[in-house]
Amino acid sequence: MHADPQAPRPAARGPVVSRREASPRTFRALRHRNFRLFAGGQLISLVGTWMQSVAQSWLLYRLTHSAVMLGAMGFLGQIPILLLGPVAGVAADRMRRRNIVVTTQTLSLVCAFTLAGLTLASAVREWHIFAAVLVMGCVNAFDMPARQAFLVEMVGREDLPNAIALNSSMFNGARIVGPAIAGLVVAALGEGWCFLLNGVSYVAVLVGLARMRLEPRAEAPPTRGVLAHLHEGVTYVAGEEAVWRPLVLLGVVSLTAMPYLVILPIFADRVLHGGARGLGLLMSGAGVGALAAALVLARRESPRGLGPVLGLAPVGFGLALLAFSFSRDLWLSTAVMVPVGFCMMTQMASTNTTVQSVVPDLLRGRVMGLYGVMFLGVAPFGSLLVGWLAHTLGAPSAVRLGAGCAIVSGLIFLAQLGRFQTALHRMMPVRKLEPAEPPIA
Repeated sequence: MHADPQAPRPAARGPVVSRREASPRTFRALRHRNFRLFAGGQLISLVGTWMQSVAQSWLLYRLTHSAVMLGAMGFLGQIPILLLGPVAGVAADRMRRRNIVVTTQTLSLVCAFTLAGLTLASAVREWHIFAAVLVMGCVNAFDMPARQAFLVEMVGREDLPNAIALNSSMFNGARIVGPAIAGLVVAALGEGWCFLLNGVSYVAVLVGLARMRLEPRAEAPPTRGVLAHLHEGVTYVAGEEAVWRPLVLLGVVSLTAMPYLVILPIFADRVLHGGARGLGLLMSGAGVGALAAALVLARRESPRGLGPVLGLAPVGFGLALLAFSFSRDLWLSTAVMVPVGFCMMTQMASTNTTVQSVVPDLLRGRVMGLYGVMFLGVAPFGSLLVGWLAHTLGAPSAVRLGAGCAIVSGLIFLAQLGRFQTALHRMMPVRKLEPAEPPIA
């Protein structure tokens, strides 16, 4: 039987580290055996996830040729995070985080195989895609806070910023490879094979999780309900300017600018005339930029100094999106997607690093649940909006409007930068928070 991941640890040491020589600064979280197991399985699985994402969008577009339907798909995939994210954060603080991740990965495997079977049998319909996206949205609502909060159990607080950045690097390394492979597989064999390969890729994550050695933790029954725990998390975030300011900024950009991904198939087909291959190239271009950003952030050892980065990233994101919206050449657009991905990942990972570096461990799951709400939970409304704008005004105009909102929001944050940095410095090092109750299994 595997040990409980919620066990207490000596505060100064964190998880057990391998006796091998310490990794270079950029990869120091890989000193930890549990994180190496996690990273290996995660990298394989994320390639499959990006393959499914591209194939899913292309399949729906091929069946409907509708920007509104693409927007609706984005809405269904992300609305569960808005509705369930806060409760999922409470679960991540009260339950074994590894068990939650094992469950979510197993359900994702089943969903991928089901969609693969329907597609390969030529029986897939639009509502099948919508149902699969909705189920995966519910799964992801619980997976995100549990996975993010689980990182500290694998590496300890000292190496947590590096683990967050390396986790983002894996996500975006897969974002380079996955869409490129998906474009080739879809063109040669069809979308169903992408879904099948994604289902197989989840096995790597499950094997890695099963092989982890985690220390046991003493347990006690809860004395307060879910709503009380949820209120505690919301109250904490609302009272800490160093936490709520970057979260609100991320929410605004997620609502207005990040939904450009929803209508990317329209750019690939109607604007740039690249088809499925073009869609894979565009997403891979963004992945290259995002991977570069994550590796740059991996060299940082502290969130100190990230304030200007948090404000400049959405400004750069918006400017790059404006340039993309005016391009009519596939290769030029792919090149422009590199700074788009770089700036988008810089904001996302910097927000994650800043928040996780100051939040108390006992509230980590709940705060990361709210992070998920601001990052992905508000995006459904952005997906519907961008789909409608693309249908009414055209895809380029829809992207330009979102880009403008990102630029303005970044400038507003920079105008209030002094207050944010004062609040952040006040919270470093992290202040202790007395537990409301011990987590339970």
